[in-house]
Amino acid sequence: MSDTDPSVNAGSRPITVPALLQARAAADADRLAMQVIGGGSLTFGEWHSRSGRVASHLLDYGIEAGSRVGLIFDGTHWTDYAVAYCGVQRVGAVPVPVSHISTAAEVEYTLTSCSASLVVSGLPQLDVRCAPQASFAELDHGDVEPPPISAKPEDLAQIVYTSGTSGKPKGVGASHENLTFGCRLAPRYRLFGHSKYFIHAFPLATNAAQMMLLNALVAHPPAITLEHFDAEQFCSIIEEYSVGTIFMVPAMAIELINSKAFERHDLSSAVVVASSGSALPQSVALSLTDIFPSATVFNSYTSTEAMPAQVMLMIDPHKPESAGFAVGNIGIRIGGDDGSPLPAGDVGTVWLRCPAKPRFYFADPEETTEIFKDGWVRMGDVGYLDDEGRLFLVDRESEVVEAGAMKVSTTEVESVLHEHPHIREAAVFGVPHPVMGSMIAAAVVLDEDGSLPGVRSFLRERLAPYKVPVRWLAVEKLPRNQMGKVVKGELRELLESRRSRVEASDV
Repeated sequence: MSDTDPSVNAGSRPITVPALLQARAAADADRLAMQVIGGGSLTFGEWHSRSGRVASHLLDYGIEAGSRVGLIFDGTHWTDYAVAYCGVQRVGAVPVPVSHISTAAEVEYTLTSCSASLVVSGLPQLDVRCAPQASFAELDHGDVEPPPISAKPEDLAQIVYTSGTSGKPKGVGASHENLTFGCRLAPRYRLFGHSKYFIHAFPLATNAAQMMLLNALVAHPPAITLEHFDAEQFCSIIEEYSVGTIFMVPAMAIELINSKAFERHDLSSAVVVASSGSALPQSVALSLTDIFPSATVFNSYTSTEAMPAQVMLMIDPHKPESAGFAVGNIGIRIGGDDGSPLPAGDVGTVWLRCPAKPRFYFADPEETTEIFKDGWVRMGDVGYLDDEGRLFLVDRESEVVEAGAMKVSTTEVESVLHEHPHIREAAVFGVPHPVMGSMIAAAVVLDEDGSLPGVRSFLRERLAPYKVPVRWLAVEKLPRNQMGKVVKGELRELLESRRSRVEASDV
């Protein structure tokens, strides 16, 4: 195929995900697409042929265009998941990834809320009672004729559920043309051309994992995936495979820094290191530039709702606190209480816009109209733009603490805590107070030389008095969801349950 072939230059017109796979398989059938550490591998030709086989068997189960199909796989079965995902889409149906570590109630909520017609799983002895179930092995066998691709670019292509850290998880729907927006298969346009491999360890049911699956379809290097993030193994694989492009979330970066695993491995092959998912503390960002001296370190700011719109920051030691500039023709604005744009320097709500067809909340039109407006997506964050258009994040809208007449950014306090030499992890959150309305609390993971009195003295030298936490928890680890975000509701519950003990140890 030539570079002018429209099936190869997918960015020139809307295209579906299975059509993108078909074009890549035609060009690179024997090329490695994905290597799972501790699992299997997948070429583009195998990916395409196996997904066609799965699609054929799905028709036997009565799956048709628009049907929702739950996919439950663990991290060792990334190749099977990729095949199932594209097989479901080939018949015009909608894959709904479900975390394999979810409770039975969480699985039932996800599958019931999207009215799943079938659950496909690569896990043995999975007990799903709210929808019919098919084993992946049943679908991926035999010599069958693959059905034609029936999906259209404007059709719903996936539903991914949010983390639910601030309420019930919401199903975010994305069309094929949203997922494939900007994808270009011509060799000179392929992503990460500077790398032999790219690597990640994102859980399968997350939005970040779906982004990596699309990357695997259009990137120059194969994807390397791990079942879960382990700093020692992660560094070992980077060294063994001479990985050039690395994806992680802040929690993984913090674990990497604390483990010192980078001191035991050669990471000089890294050219690009990208963090996403939540705010990257300033001290953590600077540490990554030291750990990967040959790499450019980026912080990506986006959300499940906003993709493919994102803001990228190339970490600058002189301005590591900024989230960066909007990429390409992405729009960014700060809105006031009525949604109207605010001038540079004013703090308000962050909105992003992208030319791609916007996403939406599945079966929730009321919430959709609150978050998605005229192509703009409300990010749920508070921030401001400087005179050059650089974004600075203040906090999550839901986590700004109003302590009396003062507003406190938990992100700012967390960033300072991460600068403390004896703090391994930290989280700051608001708790109710009968007089002030709210007050600041902090949970910290200390090393053997750390102490709460020392931490508070450290903060007093760097923050205004009203920003210094008045309630403290010293914990062995922070509760996190599958993407590494701290579940602050659990910390509030822990603080309340240990209140008498905490009050006795307050400093």
